[in-house]
This record gives sequence, structure tokens and C-alpha cells, in this order.
Amino acid sequence: MYGVKQLFVPATVKEALEWLHQNPQAKVIAGGTDLLLKMRNQAMREVVLVSLHKLKELEGIEILPDGTLRIGAMVTFTQVNRSSLVREKLPFLAEAAVTMGGPQIQNVATIGGNLCNGAVSADSAPSLLALEARLVLENREGTREVSLEDFYLGPGRVDLKEDELLTAIKIPLPRHNKWGGYYYKYSMRRAMDISTLGCAVVCAVEAGGQVSQARIALGTAAPTPIRCRQAEALVAGRFLSPDLLIRIGETAAGEAKPRSSWRASKEFRLELIKELTARTLVQAYQNAGGEYRDEN
Repeated sequence: MYGVKQLFVPATVKEALEWLHQNPQAKVIAGGTDLLLKMRNQAMREVVLVSLHKLKELEGIEILPDGTLRIGAMVTFTQVNRSSLVREKLPFLAEAAVTMGGPQIQNVATIGGNLCNGAVSADSAPSLLALEARLVLENREGTREVSLEDFYLGPGRVDLKEDELLTAIKIPLPRHNKWGGYYYKYSMRRAMDISTLGCAVVCAVEAGGQVSQARIALGTAAPTPIRCRQAEALVAGRFLSPDLLIRIGETAAGEAKPRSSWRASKEFRLELIKELTARTLVQAYQNAGGEYRDEN
């Protein structure tokens, strides 16, 4: 039914990279929640697979000596959510992890696979963009790092060569004393649905209450997940107010390039961007210890 021509299960990353070098047509399978669906629908046939399931090197969550949080590419969304390190250092990322599908999917879907699939609706992408995550990519010749923002090339297209593996995600931990983040997923169903729009915001707050820095990222709002840098610039050094939030939402909508699909029209997504960018910013601000009162 699934049309698997050959399955290779390496025991080490080195072995996997050597095999990929020799079999560039092979497809990598991690959790399989996207790939197996394509195969079941016969979009792919006679597939050569290399499974990463035995590669313990791609698991684990740790703090590196430079203070960076490293998440192995084979870490599942359930593991991200339950990690004491993630909950302590990046609590909103732990919360965002359980917006992806339902428990069955979260138990097998990997954070690396979610990124490598290249879907604009990937639930992990906005939060990791807002956190300025970098990806560690390896092949037989060596290792390179690329920012997540540069990793996305277009719908379903990522900067991953045929003989490369994504081995880890590296996240620089916020150094500001008062910072917070939030991920808002809008979907047609309350649970277990693909994102109609995803918005993530990370912000730092000064002692006086003004925002010193904000990062705003959107998913399903353009051909790739995006940062809204013009909107970010509007809030830096400012106090939140209803008028400012309206301007930020409108600016973010101006930076986005949503399209109409069977899930939502372009016009509806633009209105969502205006509203959800403001809502998510307020929640991130409050998570950072800021106090916001709507004056209207």
C-alpha cells in the first residue's frame, strides 16, 4: 500500500550520511506523519527510505557551554512539551508544542521533520523564528549552520541538500531579565487541525514597562514563515497602547503575503493577522511581566 522499495535503518549518523551520499534519491523518514500520508495517497511510489529511528545522537535536549539550548532533530513534540529544560527556559515553546495535532501525532512527530517538510503551516516555525533559531545541517563533508529564516526557500522547499541531515536546532536563550513569549494558533477546529494562521511573539520589557525589543513571526501568512520586522521596529522602546497595537497589526498585515485557500480567503487571513498580532503581542508582554490595560 505504501510503495516502499527499500528501507535502510542506520545505527549511527555517520552511517546514515554515507548511505545518503550513495543514494541521493532516498527519502528520510523520522516520525513519518507527513511522509507516510503522501505515500498512502500514492503521491510517491517505489520509495527508498532511510529511517532515523535508531539514531540516539539526534535525540536529547541540553544547554550547551555557550548558553544555547540544543534540541535534537528527532525530539518529538511531546518531549519538547515535557522537557524540564524547555519549561524552565522557554515555557511558551513548551506550550506551543502541544498545539501541533493531537496527542498521537505529538508522540511521534519530530521537531526536525516538521521543519524539513517545508510547510508554511508548520506549528514549530513561528515560535522558532521568533527565537532566532539556527539549524545544524550535516553531510559526509562536514557541518554547516543556517538560520531558520534562511532555511525556508518557498512552499515545500527548504535549504537541505540531498545528502544532508538536519541534526539539531540551536536556540539562543533570552538574556533579558524580563522577557516573555506566546504562540497563538488559529484554526477552523479548536484542536487537531492545521493552522489557518500562526503568530508567535517574543518580547523583552524594561523596568518602566516599555518594550525594549519584540520579535514577531507568522506562519501561513506568506509563501514561507516570516518575521515582521517593520512591525517589530514600531514597538521597540514604546509603551503598548490600543492605537499602537492597531498600527502594529496593520503593519504586520502589510508585510505578509497570504493567499486564498479552501481553509480561508486572503482577505480573512489579513484580518486575522491584524487582530492576532496585537493579541499575541499583549500576551507575550504580560508573560514578560508587563501590565497592559486597554484604555478603550
